[in-house]
Amino acid sequence: MNVLIVEDETAAFDSLLEILKEIDTTINVVANTESVAQTVKWLKANPAPDLILMDIHLSDGSAFLIFDHIEVEVPVIFTTAYDEYAIDAFKVNSIDYLLKPIKNSDLERALQKFKRWSKADIVQYMSKVVEASPAVRYRDKILIPYKDQLLPIGLKQVSFFYTTEKNAAIYLNDGQHYPYARTLDQTLSTLNPQDFYRANKQFIIARNAVQNITIWFDNRLCITLDVDTPERIYISKNKAAEFKEWIVNG
Repeated sequence: MNVLIVEDETAAFDSLLEILKEIDTTINVVANTESVAQTVKWLKANPAPDLILMDIHLSDGSAFLIFDHIEVEVPVIFTTAYDEYAIDAFKVNSIDYLLKPIKNSDLERALQKFKRWSKADIVQYMSKVVEASPAVRYRDKILIPYKDQLLPIGLKQVSFFYTTEKNAAIYLNDGQHYPYARTLDQTLSTLNPQDFYRANKQFIIARNAVQNITIWFDNRLCITLDVDTPERIYISKNKAAEFKEWIVNG
């Protein structure tokens, strides 16, 4: 069985690899893609795998965007850290829906379910999962709780979102910044991927805020924005080409 893993967190990818080895040593992981753009590009350029393990939150937006860009004719097991996406449509029409951290028994059950499906079952499943994919709607404004107020902030005013282990904040292009309670994963799912990019685990950056791109010594990219940032923003070597494509074409 050839499996494509769509996952942007190294630890989660490594964990899936270990679990798959324990379940069935004959499973062949053909690739790991980390974003909507990488996944679409890979699926267009390579023979279709037998199965896809797909995280819903990716570095450049919701995995459901993949279905908008390409006709996926491969069954999918969805994974996510958030149960907010566990709607009935995906429980019925996908092979399975697994919450992180993924348990060996849960993934094994999903794989056994997949192996029981006939070709007709797969065709029927694919027609339903495309119909069930929610229409993607992006916000143009967010509300920020501040003291005893709710501040309406237009996303065109946002330079970046930033998080540490304990806190998260939103930074505006006028230099103001405010605490922001949502995680970067939760935030990214509501943003237009043409306008915002998940640079790394700490930053989501606005396309219009990027002022300069420096090639670092190890082929990483160092990004300068239109406002000061709490720390330097680096794009990894693996994501550099994707980031440059995003800057040019959105």
